[in-house]
Amino acid sequence: MKIIDVHTHAFPDNIAETAIPLLEKEGNISTFHNGTLDGLLSSMDNAGIRTSVLASIATKPEQYKSILKWSREISSERILPFPSIHPEDPRGVDHIHEIADSGFKGIKLHPYYQNFSIDESGMMKIYRTIADRGLTLLFHTGFDMAFPRKRIADPEKVIRILDTVPDLIIIASHFGGWKDWDEVSRHLLGKPVYLDISFSIDFLGRQKSEEFISRHSSDFLLFGSDSPWADQKRCVDQFLELPLEKKLQEKILFRNAERLFDLD
Repeated sequence: MKIIDVHTHAFPDNIAETAIPLLEKEGNISTFHNGTLDGLLSSMDNAGIRTSVLASIATKPEQYKSILKWSREISSERILPFPSIHPEDPRGVDHIHEIADSGFKGIKLHPYYQNFSIDESGMMKIYRTIADRGLTLLFHTGFDMAFPRKRIADPEKVIRILDTVPDLIIIASHFGGWKDWDEVSRHLLGKPVYLDISFSIDFLGRQKSEEFISRHSSDFLLFGSDSPWADQKRCVDQFLELPLEKKLQEKILFRNAERLFDLD
């Protein structure tokens, strides 16, 4: 069975050496590989994963160029890079066009590391441009273990965005909102929003995970791990242990992602 992981991270080798220890300390968490591209590919091989979305995060506007350059270098049949722009970048809209013109499938934004609330009025022009260019927006949603619990990425805000930009394709990570799953249940389940299951089953629990899957559209569920913060092999095994029909398994593991990203 093919597997597409829609939520992973890695860094250029020289950046991984310093970034990974710092991020481990900030989040009080250990990684499952060294945070490099080679580390991710090795993890994918071990887990039987064919393709991974590699999501970058621009924590400063000036990081855009280096992220785009690296994304172009690593793009392959196995790695689908999602570059990033920073919300405070004065040329953010131009950079979205450049990302689309370069053939990428989507963009990653992380409200905690980029210090913004996802439903700010100033972000709507960004979202409108992303939608107009047919890109997918991969959001960190919910809380983040490395930051105080501010409500800047909660499920209700996702719906507010869609009220303004209804054709925006959103992947709301971590089952729609990490450790904010009561709000996911209240606002997102059943809505036309993609949910990835990354870094969630351990925290949400098997029974709730099954419930969320049953209550959401089968066409809008995606497999994700959040590697290197989670072990891809264990994430695959955990998912396969859920008592799901094979057709639904296949949709979540690869068919929905193939359709979304127009993959052969």
